Amino acid sequence: MFIQTEATPNPNALKFLPGRDVASDPRDFVNRDEAAASPLAEALFQLDGVTGVFFGYDYVSVTRGPDGPDWTAMKAPILAAIMDHFVSGAPLMREGTTVDDAGGDEDSEVVAEIKQLLDSRVRPAVAQDGGDILFDAFDEETGVLTLRMRGACAGCPSSTATLKSGVEQMMKHYIPEVTRVEQVI
Repeated sequence: MFIQTEATPNPNALKFLPGRDVASDPRDFVNRDEAAASPLAEALFQLDGVTGVFFGYDYVSVTRGPDGPDWTAMKAPILAAIMDHFVSGAPLMREGTTVDDAGGDEDSEVVAEIKQLLDSRVRPAVAQDGGDILFDAFDEETGVLTLRMRGACAGCPSSTATLKSGVEQMMKHYIPEVTRVEQVI
C-alpha cells in the first residue's frame, strides 16, 4: 500500500491519501474521547503530538499541536498507523457508532439552496485542502449564515479569509438572502 501526503494551507495539518475510499460520510475527531468511536482515529491519537483527526471521502487529515513534534518526526508513525489499519481490514468505525447528523425539521427553501451550494461548490474545494465545511444555522431575519469548519480547516490561519473572501462572496452572489457568513467554533 502506498500512501501519499499533501500539505494543507494549515501548517499544523497534513493530508494522507491512502489511494482508496476512507469514509462515506466525513467524520471529525477533536479529542481522544471522540476517537474511541474509530480504531484508526484512536490509534492516531495515541501518537505524540496528534490533536485532531478528520476522515474525508478519500483521505485522512491529521492535525498536530503547535508545540508538539514537527512533521518530520510525526509523519512515519502516522503513515504506519494508517497503513496498519487498512491492511488489517478492520472497520473504520466501531459497531454502534453513528454520524452526528442534525436531522429533524424540513429545511426552508433558502436553507436547502445554501446546503446545495455548499455541497456542490464549497465542500469539494475545501476537501482538496484536507478539511470540510458544514452548515450550522441560517438566521432568516438577519441573513447571517453560520458554518462549522472541520479537519485541516479548523484552526487554519487562512480559514477566516476563505470564509469571508470565498464562501461569503459566493453565498451573497447566488443567495441574496445571505448577508454575512460566520464561523462557529
